[in-house]
Amino acid sequence: MNRVYTIWILLSISLLSCSEDTYTYTPLDFPDDSEEPPGSGDSLITDEALLDLAQRETFRYFWEFAETHSGAARERYHMDDPAFDAHTVATGGSGFGLMAILVGIERNFISRAEGVDRLGKILDFFENADRFHGAWPHWLEGATGNTRPFSSLDDGGDLVETAFLAQGLICVQEYFKDGSTDEQALSAQAADLWKGIEWNWYTRQQKVLYWHWSPNHGFAINLPLRGYNETLIAYVLAAASPGFGIDREVYTEGWASSGGIQASNLQYGIPLVLKHSGAEQFGGPLFWAHYSYLGLDPRNLRDAYADYWEVHTNHAKINYQYCLENPKGYNGYGPNNWGLTASYSRNTDGTLGYNAHQPNNDTGVISPTAALSSMPYTPEESLRALRYFYANQSELLGPAGFYDAFSPEYDFWVAKAYLAIDQGPIIAMIENYRTQMLWDLFMQNEAVKDGLDTLGFTY
Repeated sequence: MNRVYTIWILLSISLLSCSEDTYTYTPLDFPDDSEEPPGSGDSLITDEALLDLAQRETFRYFWEFAETHSGAARERYHMDDPAFDAHTVATGGSGFGLMAILVGIERNFISRAEGVDRLGKILDFFENADRFHGAWPHWLEGATGNTRPFSSLDDGGDLVETAFLAQGLICVQEYFKDGSTDEQALSAQAADLWKGIEWNWYTRQQKVLYWHWSPNHGFAINLPLRGYNETLIAYVLAAASPGFGIDREVYTEGWASSGGIQASNLQYGIPLVLKHSGAEQFGGPLFWAHYSYLGLDPRNLRDAYADYWEVHTNHAKINYQYCLENPKGYNGYGPNNWGLTASYSRNTDGTLGYNAHQPNNDTGVISPTAALSSMPYTPEESLRALRYFYANQSELLGPAGFYDAFSPEYDFWVAKAYLAIDQGPIIAMIENYRTQMLWDLFMQNEAVKDGLDTLGFTY
């Protein structure tokens, strides 16, 4: 059980009343090949220009569409209802947003001064927001920093969302540590924030980390972090903590289930390597290969159980091969249009829903973040998908990048909406494919190295 928990909560959340916000959108001009048949030969736009486009347009989500009071990432944005959830800040999505802003500076989407100013606003917000033994909740009120409950029991610390935020904080710390006086102060603030997380509290004095703790309900959700899923980063950062660290046994018996995490099965002749809970045949949703690895570099990352580059590359290749095989015969699947992961989805009545798309839960819906965020693992396949999405830009490209999900099966149905946790990995993983920037920043942090050493990783 992991993001399945997220899915049923998202589907049960009632509409939240929000004040109206007005955004302006000015389209960027790019070469027009919109009449080119999807996925066909040469295009008027180069791969490099396409990558620029994907990053720049997606960056808008974290810059122009940020929550207005905090500057942090809002949970979602719906084209047909801009005020919906307009002031709900996503903790994990904001961590991805911190990385996106660093990329924005490097790629000159914004100036360095603009980036520093926005990052300072975001860090001030999280410094003054609710925390629970150092961990932030899943959602926060943008105007106050108060907890916005994610469910009836989930109204306290969310260790996994906090880990995603901390991953971004460490990148900010490293990016500005040798900068101007103001930049060094920002770096120190980022370091202080992540070092205040009481990781060891979330073990309950056991040999495993737990996802949630509430001041009202304690550990009632009772969800331990066991792999393989998106939660490895929590163990790395817990071991890296200078004040609230864990020992190797918490990782070994928790994440790795004392070796029980290993798998021996093949799909399409490709080893799965690690067990995907509930998805042992084809692997789980592709975000499992993304969220923990926006900063944590999987290249040459090994422990006693796996080579994590092989784990994620194989996971992405199996997902691709499944879409190529297309056993359910959905319209539009193929070598240029693929990628199954958790995202918005199409309910049977045609309304907007949410689903953990994966081969064993395939509803005919493609999520652009799946292929695009897999760019380091499957560059040729991901670039073909990017070219397909661009060729269909009139339907798929909106004011903050490619829309979250679509389905050619149902008259090219499109979810004209965005989620922070889907947009962020697109920017970060494309940058890691192009320059390894975020991987380099995160992996140069001395505490991170100490944490990986404590857990027995080579890297």
